[in-house]
Amino acid sequence: MIDSTTGPIGRRGFLRGSALIASAAGIVAGIGACAPRDSGSGGGGSEGGGTAAGEADPDGHLTAAISYELGTNGYDPMTTTSALTVAVNWHTLEGLTELHPVTREVYAALATETPSAEGDSVDVTLREGAVFHDGSPVTAEDVVFSFERVLDPANTSLYAQFIPFIEAVEAKDDTTVTFSLKHPTGVFAERLSTVKIVPRAAVEADPDAFDANPVGTGPWQMTDNSAASKIVEFERFDDYTGPMPAAARTMSWQVIPDPSTRTNALQSKTVQAIDSVPYLSIDQLQGTGEVESVGGFGLLFAMFNNGEDNPFNDVRNRQAFLYAIDMDKVIETGLSGQAEAASCFVQTEHPNYKEASTVYSLDLEKAKELFAETGLTSFRLLCTDHDWVAQCTPIIQESLTAAGVDVQFEQKQSSDVYTTIDGGDDAFDVVIAPGDPSVFGNDPDLLMRWWYGGDIWTDTRMHWKGQDSYEKVQELLAQGLEAADPAEQESTWGELFDLLSDEVPLYPLFHRKAPTAWDPTTLVDFAPISLTGLSFVGVGTTQAS
Repeated sequence: MIDSTTGPIGRRGFLRGSALIASAAGIVAGIGACAPRDSGSGGGGSEGGGTAAGEADPDGHLTAAISYELGTNGYDPMTTTSALTVAVNWHTLEGLTELHPVTREVYAALATETPSAEGDSVDVTLREGAVFHDGSPVTAEDVVFSFERVLDPANTSLYAQFIPFIEAVEAKDDTTVTFSLKHPTGVFAERLSTVKIVPRAAVEADPDAFDANPVGTGPWQMTDNSAASKIVEFERFDDYTGPMPAAARTMSWQVIPDPSTRTNALQSKTVQAIDSVPYLSIDQLQGTGEVESVGGFGLLFAMFNNGEDNPFNDVRNRQAFLYAIDMDKVIETGLSGQAEAASCFVQTEHPNYKEASTVYSLDLEKAKELFAETGLTSFRLLCTDHDWVAQCTPIIQESLTAAGVDVQFEQKQSSDVYTTIDGGDDAFDVVIAPGDPSVFGNDPDLLMRWWYGGDIWTDTRMHWKGQDSYEKVQELLAQGLEAADPAEQESTWGELFDLLSDEVPLYPLFHRKAPTAWDPTTLVDFAPISLTGLSFVGVGTTQAS
């Protein structure tokens, strides 16, 4: 059994954890919870976002173009955080529970039913007949192994922070697992989905081979991992016994980061669907097929250096920065209106949304007044170079210049940005980057914990850890997670939203919509998602293999 309490880690462990979070820049660039579709501003036609092109061919072949490359890590679900690998793992791996990529609803996957945690111990029974892709049966010991390796501090798994309430995991018998909890929690079922169940024998026999091509229990089995070919290939797993069987025989994803090439692939019908449609190409693609923008948590954030010797240690400078930005212009000009300015940490469509106590909109005089009070006249602004981010950052720089400050602007690739800011306490003043941890879950605790809970963000990056506001946020996060009464939990999360809006160590500028385009004449039951990537869970095709 492994205690989930995280302790100090050595330099090697720290660097590994830092590198993993840096790689998450790919996944957090456009991942979010499913919200009501926007059929007016992004094109698209079918009510509810799905399409059906007649009967699916059980021997059909699905094709897609994905915008993000493999990145620096592999597919191992204990460590991977990149957009491509997580999207692949939706199809090839399972947890005891899963969150559907479209609806974001929790359902029983390897578990026989969706469990709840009303006490300090929970038994979970495994699905009958479940086997891994290598033919070996799924056992309770495999489940214990899967959780223990995530919870082991030596492995520095980012997923451990999502299950801090798990004290221990034990095999009660061959098909039942017992979770011992530090306290009851209402998010137990959802959080089980963050840990994918893997075969102990395969992982221990060859960890590198497993990382390159994991053995899972999902409806699809990966047959080519794109490392050389830039194509991810899948076959249906015929021995799958779960609730989401593959509706086609084979599937292939082309990895095409270039937006023009990706757009051309859909127009030429080389592929049936693409993610991350360029905002300026939405109208163009409406003549090719369906285009729809799905709003979710996906955001652009400003992160401040809260260090003692940095000018943004003063909350007035952080607030002045946010008051100076003409967010309406950023959204209309940079994103063709496909976003909403943040009025809370979560988006307005989120089920736990509450307008925050402080809402930032353009107030140039207030920004100038606050900058004058602190004496700040110049600072460094470091931004990522994602295509849609690059359309926004010049407008942000222009707004700040209008507030009377000199902005030393620099743009880098995402990985270089995180290498820079992890390089030392004085490596940056303000960073603007995309983010979205909602692929891991949609509850406010998880979304806030991603940035405000772990040491890499709060200590190494924001240099905020230890300040009074940091301590208060940790106290409220613990209080909200342990709350047995939903009303009390909701109230605590609302208090956190207010505190974060006032202190803004890192804060959303806007929540954006993610445009997807697809061919409705060949895809059956396809629906767009707000996450970066595409979901073919339960999707079929009339296109023969």
